[in-house]
Amino acid sequence: MAAITLWQGDITTLALDAIVNAANRSLLGGGGVDGAIHRAAGPGLLAECRTLGGCPTGEARITAGHALPSRHVIHTVGPVWQGGQSDEDALLARCYQNSLALAHAHGLASIAFPAISTGIYGFPAARAALIAIETIEAHAGLLDVTLVAFDRASLATLDTALDRSAR
Repeated sequence: MAAITLWQGDITTLALDAIVNAANRSLLGGGGVDGAIHRAAGPGLLAECRTLGGCPTGEARITAGHALPSRHVIHTVGPVWQGGQSDEDALLARCYQNSLALAHAHGLASIAFPAISTGIYGFPAARAALIAIETIEAHAGLLDVTLVAFDRASLATLDTALDRSAR
């Protein structure tokens, strides 16, 4: 079973096998965690991402970590919240499933996820946290998984979801 750790801080500082980027479909950088990862990784990440041809919602792609302390970046594109009537829950779960599948395929032992789709994409944070934890518990196997919260409120949301999933 996956060991899930909650951590508050900057995902770009973690020295793990992989960190996950909540990317946009182009994979060429943007705002929020996507922009922070691209800035911290340096221009090599953008150059490598240009070779990938983008990524559809729910899927994932892997690159080197470049100037990051993590060895790899797994880029996944979360759904834009449209009120819950456009398969958003399933698409978000696929982001976690596909990211974990890439980690397994590349023999990785540790991975960190930000809160995918909860920023500008508007996915309700508590709902997204529960989907993340339930999907990780079902698909992570022996991977060590860190869920990263940028602030205290996000950490509390993750903690509540972790408690709910344990019931």
